Amino acid sequence: MTALEPRDDADVVATPTPTPITPTVPTAPTTAPGAGVLSRSYRSLSVGIVSVVLLIAFEATAVGTAMPVAARELDGVSLYAFAFSGYFTTSLFGMVFSGQWADRRGPLGPLGAGIAAFAVGLLLAGTAGSMWMFIAGRAVQGLGGGLVIVALYVVVSRAYPDRLRPAIMAAFAASWVVPSVVGPLASGAVTEHLGWRWVFIGIPVLVVFPLALALPQIRRRASGPAEGAARGAVDGRRIRLALGISLGAGLLQYAAQDLRWISLLPGAVGVALLVPAVLGLLPRGTYRAARGLPSVVLLRGIAAGSFIAAESFVPLMLVTQRGLSPMMAGLSLAVGGATWAFGSFLQSRPRFEPYRERLMAGGMVLVTAAVATAPSVLIQAVPVWIVAVAWGFGCLGMGLVISSTSVLLLELSAPEEAGANSAALQISDGLSNVVLLAVGGAAFAALGGGAVGSAHEVASAGGGGSHPAAFVAVFLPMAAVALVGAWVATRVRSAPRPQAC
Repeated sequence: MTALEPRDDADVVATPTPTPITPTVPTAPTTAPGAGVLSRSYRSLSVGIVSVVLLIAFEATAVGTAMPVAARELDGVSLYAFAFSGYFTTSLFGMVFSGQWADRRGPLGPLGAGIAAFAVGLLLAGTAGSMWMFIAGRAVQGLGGGLVIVALYVVVSRAYPDRLRPAIMAAFAASWVVPSVVGPLASGAVTEHLGWRWVFIGIPVLVVFPLALALPQIRRRASGPAEGAARGAVDGRRIRLALGISLGAGLLQYAAQDLRWISLLPGAVGVALLVPAVLGLLPRGTYRAARGLPSVVLLRGIAAGSFIAAESFVPLMLVTQRGLSPMMAGLSLAVGGATWAFGSFLQSRPRFEPYRERLMAGGMVLVTAAVATAPSVLIQAVPVWIVAVAWGFGCLGMGLVISSTSVLLLELSAPEEAGANSAALQISDGLSNVVLLAVGGAAFAALGGGAVGSAHEVASAGGGGSHPAAFVAVFLPMAAVALVGAWVATRVRSAPRPQAC
């Protein structure tokens, strides 16, 4: 494909030519020219891996409903945040390890191990007798989730030709639509009538069907190391960096949750661990938006971090400032699942492939506009449905950007680098969420955001539980970050492949 701009030689890092190693795996399977992701050749594989994503999505959207009940029953409300951060920190390590494992031995091993760990973590959490055991289960689950998501990217890289990758990435995005709407409702009903434990215990049984479909096809199409991949043990240096990034992220989250001066110490240690680990695990030039792969990885983090950090405060703003019930505040974002899937569908159309960079830049402009528009409802004369409309357009932009970054990552990665680069993409996504949420949360608290009344008090008083400026301090900076992403989107093409370091 043709780059939008001339190559900047200063941004190019030479990649040494690898020595072919046998056995090898075909990187572009030969199929009928008109075959699609649901054609006879790919049907079992596509249904299987999309079903895995569907179950992960359902768990992710359902667990938030059951978590408060679980924390109260286990007398662990004070440890509530660690049930989320425990998942995140171990998933970062799992992503890096999965990339190494998949590149050197194929994605079948990390995918199987990841699904097994995910299921074991769910069972541990569902049968926990204490909050710390529950957090341990979430940590095991996070390790499995990190292994699975990177292994699935490698499967797509190995098993599908270039022309089908946008479609399967769109299917991954679409598989989040139904869980985002049904997940919380189903989880609430199960929690109320059967108990919160069944939200965790019931899911592992559902994994058997997609595994039975997908594993034989993965073994046939994507097993073994890729051509040019190193054999043997994993890279010890990258594993040490993965441990550093996980521990650093955990310390940073702990410091952000404990607003005492003494917490500056673990926060500083966390940053000291994170910085060298990030520089070592992300492609060289990511921090300066070097053309090609580094900009793809950076854009993923900018898009995910700015949007998710802003979205986290939307329901709180609607409840405390406009007196909506929590259910109505959540429903104001429900349309976003459909528009996100529609954006992913659009980017998968072959006619839009030559304009992918423009689609991504336009998507980031939509995200910027949505985030900047949301705090307008702080003005009482502005109708609250403005948020739903704005967030629908923002999710459309996210669908265009997120799926496109996945497609471009595989396009710009050599077969033997697909696992490591997929891990880098996911690390950028996850870390940006932590950093920007921490920044937004600090600004929110500093401007009086902690003075949040209950929904009942707000409704009876006509709103005003928090200072409106606290919400503005979250949304406007995140809109500025998203706008930077529109510029980064113009730098995602490059003729050579930068080397991941």
